[in-house]
Amino acid sequence: MFTKILIANRGEIACRVIATARKMGIKTVAVYSDADKEARHVKLADEAVHIGAAPSRESYLLADKIIAAAKQTGAQAIHPGYGFLSENEAFAQRCEDEGIAFIGPKAHSIAAMGDKIASKKLANEAKVNTIPGYNDAIAGPEQAVEIAKGIGYPVMIKASAGGGGKGLRVAYNDKEAFEGFASCQNEARNSFGDDRIFIEKFVQEPRHIEIQILGDSHGNVIYLNERECSIQRRHQKVIEEAPSPFISDATRKAMGEQAVALAKAVKYQSAGTVEFVVGKDQDFYFLEMNTRLQVEHPVTECITGLDLVELMIRVAAGEKLPLTQADVKRDGWAIECRINAEDPFRNFLPSTGRLVRFQPPEESMFQSDTSKKLGVRVDTGVYEGGEIPMYYDSMIAKLIVHGTDRNDAIAKMRAALNGFVIRGISSNIPFQAALLAHPKFVSGQFNTGFIAEHYGKGFAAEDVPHDDPLFLVALAAFMNRRYRARASGISGQLAGHEVKVGEQFVVVTLGAEGQNQHHEVTVSDFEDKSGSSAVTVCGKSYQISSTATLGQIRVQGACNGQGFTAQVERGVGKNPLALRIQHNGTQIEAMVLSPLGARLHQLMPYKAPPDLSKFLLSPMPGLLVDVAVQPGQKVQAGEKLAVIEAMKMENILFAAQDGVVGKIVAGKGESLAVDQVILEFV
Repeated sequence: MFTKILIANRGEIACRVIATARKMGIKTVAVYSDADKEARHVKLADEAVHIGAAPSRESYLLADKIIAAAKQTGAQAIHPGYGFLSENEAFAQRCEDEGIAFIGPKAHSIAAMGDKIASKKLANEAKVNTIPGYNDAIAGPEQAVEIAKGIGYPVMIKASAGGGGKGLRVAYNDKEAFEGFASCQNEARNSFGDDRIFIEKFVQEPRHIEIQILGDSHGNVIYLNERECSIQRRHQKVIEEAPSPFISDATRKAMGEQAVALAKAVKYQSAGTVEFVVGKDQDFYFLEMNTRLQVEHPVTECITGLDLVELMIRVAAGEKLPLTQADVKRDGWAIECRINAEDPFRNFLPSTGRLVRFQPPEESMFQSDTSKKLGVRVDTGVYEGGEIPMYYDSMIAKLIVHGTDRNDAIAKMRAALNGFVIRGISSNIPFQAALLAHPKFVSGQFNTGFIAEHYGKGFAAEDVPHDDPLFLVALAAFMNRRYRARASGISGQLAGHEVKVGEQFVVVTLGAEGQNQHHEVTVSDFEDKSGSSAVTVCGKSYQISSTATLGQIRVQGACNGQGFTAQVERGVGKNPLALRIQHNGTQIEAMVLSPLGARLHQLMPYKAPPDLSKFLLSPMPGLLVDVAVQPGQKVQAGEKLAVIEAMKMENILFAAQDGVVGKIVAGKGESLAVDQVILEFV
């Protein structure tokens, strides 16, 4: 067995590999760029080597520097994680040539199956049903349009070396095919150093189901059940689960055996994933093979009880698989939510900066009466006070739960999301909460078009309706009562002007453009129960109890006998006197006032925000890669104005209305801050 391995990656997956290596008694070496000098994976590893500048093409994609770091530190093996060089045939071969074990498949397997074009050709030769498409690299956008017309719209334009939703577009007409080809090529070149593009038919209303396989150097290959990955946004997976709520045991077996046959055809070693598109009648088509560990591997680990990273390391060290197909278990249900640094209320724009608060829910893995491993798991590469840089993908953490069945897993995930505290940047937690509560998701009736169908016009606060909105009002009154009780006990108060707790309040929930709602509330404490109060809102009664420390954001307690987890803060919203309450994806800002204070507050005039329509503002931190207009140019609504690159994705800014460009304020190549002016209109 190895005594030291190098992890050629960063973030969450680097930390994940370090955790298993430490469990196995193996020392670890981290590599890092300028942007990751203070990153969590650097702090966790036994050693760390600097390999270059912040952009990945100047650091994490430099094979020479990574090989040199391994030799310098005496690492006997390299784990590539996912992304970057993980599916790079030349890098795997280079490791082998240098006498360093590559913790992944052999170079010939990556060449045959990791390349999307080559893998489809091999699948065709093996008589595996594949989706119609053009499986050779395409020369340019003009050829892309001709091929797309020949296949028939809609088509999927895809980077051959792609992954993680990068270098992928769906085109429904000639214009989208032409523009999509250029964008895919740019993203592929920047993310993978390989700009080859191919096109295939886009199967509408499909489900994306993948089979986890595992092979060793002794010819053994097994499959570890399936993962349901159909909840996707812009072809990026958002929620994954295992098993799938859709496929039958017969389909699972057929898909698994086909995946194993493909893997054996290329003498596959290590962990890998065979992805399928599955139709409504459970007919399935080979899509591609990912010759690496997948982001969503924890859900498979939960239901099988296996450590995939450990098995990868053991296979790379020449060991046989310790189990056969008959030994593979399927216990309980696991769900993973990807927690990303993006603002769902601003069309999911990237959000970078410092993590002022980062408090994941407490991990709780335990054994049940049936020996199933159940609970909450958090895989992350960040920490409170750390930075989310603009140069890499947007993932902050992976939140994984394991339940006895699907309903139990959904309930656990909703509670865990309620307790996940992230401040300083925006996250997609409210969106995840909405997805988990959607009736179609709960019933398992969805496909890869689910998000586009139900949130096609974007995501708004109204998309997360609370099943009991008055509970949020009651919680605001309960917490305010506790704050006042503490204040009343402070010594040295002026006689006759002491803080009085009181029982009658008006909770004013703050709405847009001054449209506030007033709720009359009564709060009284139970004498025999510390931390418990009876709250009446509009005639509805709530008995709330909590021992949460005042000032901490996460509040856990019980309401009418049912446990809850919520988040409560003071002075962080539009009004410094308000409380911000968050629960089940819904957020309110509420002022808890005396009846007289509420009447006076109604007399306060509403101050409208300034009109910024004459400016094009940067909606995110990022690099301004293009300004598509000139001073004096007339533009129409929907016309392209500028392109910003952030977190490896190109974001195009369009004109919101007709106008004339007055002044270009920011120049191409400039790093932009949020709300920085790019140009002005006349």
